[in-house]
Amino acid sequence: MTNAPHLSFEFFAAKTQQGAENLHVTASQLNKFSPELFSVTYGAAGSTRDTTKDLVLSLHNQGYQAAPHLSIGGDSDSDVLKLVDSYKKAGIKNLVALRGDLPSGVGATKKLVHANQLVALIREHSGDHFNISVGAYPEIHPEAESYSNDIYWLGEKFKAGADRAITQYFYNPEAYFNFIESCARAGIDKPIIPGIMPLTNYENLVRFSDNCGAEIPRWLRWQLKERSHNSADLISYGVEMVSELCEKLLAGGAPGFHFYTMNKWQISDQICRNLGFSTKD
Repeated sequence: MTNAPHLSFEFFAAKTQQGAENLHVTASQLNKFSPELFSVTYGAAGSTRDTTKDLVLSLHNQGYQAAPHLSIGGDSDSDVLKLVDSYKKAGIKNLVALRGDLPSGVGATKKLVHANQLVALIREHSGDHFNISVGAYPEIHPEAESYSNDIYWLGEKFKAGADRAITQYFYNPEAYFNFIESCARAGIDKPIIPGIMPLTNYENLVRFSDNCGAEIPRWLRWQLKERSHNSADLISYGVEMVSELCEKLLAGGAPGFHFYTMNKWQISDQICRNLGFSTKD
């Protein structure tokens, strides 16, 4: 058994009491791997601002390292800073700064329209209090003008004060390695953590991937589609496939993993155990 490298898990605020209770079980189970943080998503245009904050503070009060997502979305600059101040006062040390989805026409009315501006605002306001993570896209952001332009904007986030990046999920390790090489050529030397999406549901994965621009390799689509009516078979195959992906990434020098858990612990737990990550139990 080995200690996990940079390791984190992502949650979203539950909509029901039962969901909230299940989420705290998930946090307890995954905390056995001593993750650096649990991140909590913000929702489109800040739609879950209050529930995100409640979950972050609840996790923090239980002794976990919670990292709220912040996005430009529909918030004003002052709204963002009020939220930043409230997290600082509560003792939160980690943030995930993202552009998020911008409402139509927002570029003409807001000062903040890029994630690097959000990072700069937080740094200017709060100094070095927060460890700031940002997003990265090995298969390129769907709105990027070009491959090199997308890497340029990642570099701008780091210049603004980001400490590390977490990638969108992917299933082709070469996409990550090529991206890292391109970042290095651009002078980017901060940690870029692969985002890992466990394979649990074919239809949901296709929908998520179409929305965010993540590529599902053709061979993988067929493997998952053939198993789409047998949940146990699909999950078993998914655990094996994602474990192999993570092994290749570690062997190639990836500094760790950020798991998109969908608020469930079992599959991320199994993958981490397959990788030999040590636990507290």
